[in-house]
Amino acid sequence: MSFSAKVKGEIARYTELSKSEALAQISAIMKVSGTISFSGKGLSFKITTENPSSARLIFTLLKIHFNIHSKLMVKKSNSLKKNNIYMVVIDEEMGVRTLLQDTGILAEVDGVMSLNYRIQESMIKGEAEKRAYVRGAFLGGGSVSNPERTYHLEFVTHSEEYALDLCKLINSFGLNSKVIQRKNSFIIYIKEGEQIVDLLNILGAHTSLLELENIRIMKEMRNNVNRLVNCETANLSKTVNAAVRQVESIKLIQSQIGLKRLPKNLREIAELRLNYPDESLKELGEMLDPPVGKSGVNHRLRKIEKIAEELRASQ
Repeated sequence: MSFSAKVKGEIARYTELSKSEALAQISAIMKVSGTISFSGKGLSFKITTENPSSARLIFTLLKIHFNIHSKLMVKKSNSLKKNNIYMVVIDEEMGVRTLLQDTGILAEVDGVMSLNYRIQESMIKGEAEKRAYVRGAFLGGGSVSNPERTYHLEFVTHSEEYALDLCKLINSFGLNSKVIQRKNSFIIYIKEGEQIVDLLNILGAHTSLLELENIRIMKEMRNNVNRLVNCETANLSKTVNAAVRQVESIKLIQSQIGLKRLPKNLREIAELRLNYPDESLKELGEMLDPPVGKSGVNHRLRKIEKIAEELRASQ
């Protein structure tokens, strides 16, 4: 089961809603994933989803809060996955016209019916109604990627006006969603893991929220470990390269003029470096009598390398 399906399955269990919450949620679902049609039998509306939990919730809410006994149909998808497609159908006899007006999908002006793509302010007047609306929009057209791979949550809509309204509603919770166009659709998306966690909290998907948080913590730990390992590897490589360079310089001096020509402090550290090529500067300093700090050892080795450079230049 995908992470999106888990989230939808979890939030679809919210059936104890007030009439205003149910209206907001059904309105969002219908606007995002519904289609309206006219035929000889009159007006009908169809809500389509691939998620069985969403289909059951829609059927239940219509029955409990709107006294609508809708028709639930199932068919196989034409896609390669061959998933089931669930369709909730409401027709004239079931009261579809009244439902479309109540949910703000159909608006009547001077006796003329028209489609309304905006979110009615009266539909989301309270905090609970706002959460229910966002929950419905996610059930109807939302998805969230597997957090093991990437952080991405989106709502797919077919109206720019509606996308901008939904984006504004989501951002009223302190989030930073954005809208882009993808072919003939308008996408409201969030890409930050922390903000996706906040949105899951708004949806009421607390189990999925905890799962995502655990994954975020594990990924952050892995990234920190990798950074530390890379840093240690880089430092080790730098230390090894410096030691090799120092040994080569000392051997050049030894072959050209002999180490005895060096001042005592340089000769001592040169001999130690030849005998202990793998030791750190700190460890070399501790072998001296009296001991010398890391910076002191580094200063002497730099002098030795400078002498070697002068010898190479004179050749």
